[in-house]
Amino acid sequence: IIPPPPQDNADPQKTAFLLRKQWTLYSVTPLYRFSNAHLKRYAQLLSAFIAAEKQKGLAVEVGVELDIKVAVSSIPDLKGSDRDQDAILVQLSLRSPASPRNSEEKLVWSGCFCCVSGDHLSENLPEDFTCLPLFLANGAESYTSIVGRWFQKTFDCCFRRLAISPLNLSWMAAMWTGCQVDKTASATELVFSAPCLPYPLDISYAIHPEDAKALWDTVQKTPGEITQEEVDVFMDCLYSHFHRHFKIHLSATKLVKVSTAIASAHCDGIIKFLQSKYLAGVLMLLTELAISQIQ
Repeated sequence: IIPPPPQDNADPQKTAFLLRKQWTLYSVTPLYRFSNAHLKRYAQLLSAFIAAEKQKGLAVEVGVELDIKVAVSSIPDLKGSDRDQDAILVQLSLRSPASPRNSEEKLVWSGCFCCVSGDHLSENLPEDFTCLPLFLANGAESYTSIVGRWFQKTFDCCFRRLAISPLNLSWMAAMWTGCQVDKTASATELVFSAPCLPYPLDISYAIHPEDAKALWDTVQKTPGEITQEEVDVFMDCLYSHFHRHFKIHLSATKLVKVSTAIASAHCDGIIKFLQSKYLAGVLMLLTELAISQIQ
């Protein structure tokens, strides 16, 4: 695999909303008869759907009368190539009817559909389908559920939580360790879960970012390319170092979380982006995972 270069052509201001927030990942099958020309109309229909759900008592803010404003917009900067679809951002904001009309609205939920270098999926799709396989949600799960239901009903698509396997987490650890970051970068941290115990036990393993980068540089044979063998050697070196000091075989545990200066990812499909210039690269990897779950 060739990791994507840092993204320089995208406007960081347009994608800054993704940074330093916790996003839950989903894969989404292609949307039927979705059109970028009708985003305002979709916002109105989704707003009406949320109001109807609220009538059934499914509101998140129980006992408080609140207006929910829906905004649906496109983000052309969030894609890997010209053949990718523009990303779609859905935002829900709250405003109390008692407050003045022009008062500040409070953003309570965001969802983003995107496809970064996933154009090979859309190549064989019939004309009426739009390929946005990766969905990220930030906010209350009840809003995610309502918005998901509306999209499924309207565009005949299907949402599934996107988990990240220990194998993919180890790839992320190696890939992100190899990225150039400034000297003040935070430690690379790997969290392992010990299986088959009567109580949960997590082992946290922190490595100085410069040490992790130096190790990766000795392992990587071709700069700019990564192989499974290199990822395995990198992880084995970390395991043997840990065993030498603590007499614990990490290979017998399960890797559940990776934190680096670039991003942090949890096996449950929770991600946090920390560097705007590597954002496209991380999204490209996640798009690939989402597509593999759909196919």
